Amino acid sequence: MSFDGAVALVLASSTGGVGQHVASLARGLVAAGATVTVCGPAATNERFRFAEAGARFESVEIPANPRLTDARAVGELRRAMGPVDVVHAHGLRAGFVAALGRPRPPLVVTWHNAVIAKGMRGTASRLAARAVARAARITLGASEDLVETARELGARDARLSPVAAPVLPPPRRSRAAVRAEFAVTGDRPLVLSVGRLHPQKRYDLLVDAAARWRELDPAPVVVIAGTGPAYMPLAARVSEMRAPVTLLGHRDDVSDLLAGSDLAVVTSDWEARQLFAQEALRAGVPLVSTAVGGVPGLVGDAARLVPPDDVDAVDVAVRELLADPKLRAEYARRGPERAQTWPDEAEMVEAIQAVYAEVVAAERAHPS
Repeated sequence: MSFDGAVALVLASSTGGVGQHVASLARGLVAAGATVTVCGPAATNERFRFAEAGARFESVEIPANPRLTDARAVGELRRAMGPVDVVHAHGLRAGFVAALGRPRPPLVVTWHNAVIAKGMRGTASRLAARAVARAARITLGASEDLVETARELGARDARLSPVAAPVLPPPRRSRAAVRAEFAVTGDRPLVLSVGRLHPQKRYDLLVDAAARWRELDPAPVVVIAGTGPAYMPLAARVSEMRAPVTLLGHRDDVSDLLAGSDLAVVTSDWEARQLFAQEALRAGVPLVSTAVGGVPGLVGDAARLVPPDDVDAVDVAVRELLADPKLRAEYARRGPERAQTWPDEAEMVEAIQAVYAEVVAAERAHPS
C-alpha cells in the first residue's frame, strides 16, 4: 500500500541507530513520493544530514533525557510540523513530546529501546511510556519484547516492525591497511565493537575481558568505535585495567574496520535489532553477542550468544573463537546467509507506508 502524503518524522537526540533509521526512512519515503519533514535536535541533523535524504529539517530540541525545557519542545514541534497527514515519532522521548503536543494528525510511535533505568528515573520513564502507548494510534516495536511491553501499558494497536540496518558501502581500504592503522601484525587478532558509549552497552565488560586477554599469544587488539556519555569512565577503566583497548571515537569507516577485524563483540544489557550486529553478520565477521532483547531472534545460530552481565562468558566465548579458525570460518559463512533473511530498507519503507495509509484512512473514517 503506497503513501504519497505528508509526514513528520520526530526524533530526540541521537548519535546512532535511531538517527540512521530515520534518515533511511526519510530517504525511502521521499523516493516513493511522500513529503517528509524531520523534526529533531540540530546536532542530530548535523550528524545524519536529513536534507540530503530529500527531507525538510526543522530544529526541535528534544534531549535524550527529560528536562524542564520539554514544554518548550512541545511548542516548537507544533510550529515546526506544518500541515501533515501523519506524525511518526521515533523513541519514547520523541513520542512523549509528540503526545504532549496532541497532534491533530494520527500519531504513530516506533519503540526502539526498552526502559531499563532504575529508581525514580525508571519510574518516571515507565509512566511516560504508558502515556506514549495510549496516545499512539499505532505502536511499532523494533523487537517482540517491545511490542509486548507496549500492549501491557495500554497500546491500542502494537505491532512488530523490524528496523533494517542501512547497507554499508564497500570498504575503501584493504584489510592490511586497516590493521596497520592499529599496529596489528602477523596473526594477531583484531576485535571490534561499534556503538554509542552508553552504560546500556556495557563496554565495561569488554574492557574487563580484554584485560584478561593480555596473557594470550598473540594478544588481541580491541578497538571500540563510538562516542557518548560513558567515554571518560571507559577511558579510566581501560587505564586502570591496563586493557589492550583503544577508544576510537566516532568513525565513518565501519566497513573498513569490519574488513580488518577477526571478531565482532556486543556486550549490551539490552538491544532490539542491534545495528552493529547486522553489519557484522552481513560482512561475514564472526560475532559474539549477549542474548538480550531482539538479538537472539535477529541472529539465530549465526552468532555466538552469551548471557548478559557475565564477563566470564564473554571471555570464554572470545577465547574459543580466537583459538579455532574453523569455527570462526563457520560463523563467517552463517552470517551473510542469516542476513539474507532480514527485511531490507525497501521492504521496511513499504511496510511503514502501509501503516501510514491505514491510519490516514481510519482517521478520515473516524476522526479522533
